[in-house]
Amino acid sequence: MTALLYGASLLAATCCMALLDARFRLVLWRAPRRSALVLTAGIAFFLLWDVVAIALGFYHRGESEAMTGLMLAPELPVEELLFITFLSYLTLVLHGLVGLALDRAGAGTR
Repeated sequence: MTALLYGASLLAATCCMALLDARFRLVLWRAPRRSALVLTAGIAFFLLWDVVAIALGFYHRGESEAMTGLMLAPELPVEELLFITFLSYLTLVLHGLVGLALDRAGAGTR
């Protein structure tokens, strides 16, 4: 059970962000194609970053009972993909939230 804890936590947090995104139409519910493209580009960038860092010997897989042990590549656990997806989506949602707040603040001063 503990082996799925970290991945499940990342998935739960990502799902909660998706609910906020849907409620306020911040990213994927505002411009689905553009948002999906930007999200995919962010995930690809960070995965490439990780692969290069692993190849250069900077990153090593950590040991934890909360991880599944499933690997995408040597030294690259599946949880890293979940984290990168979470981080990229979080960044987009925060950008959309700040934009929404600025729009509402600007509308209030007119």
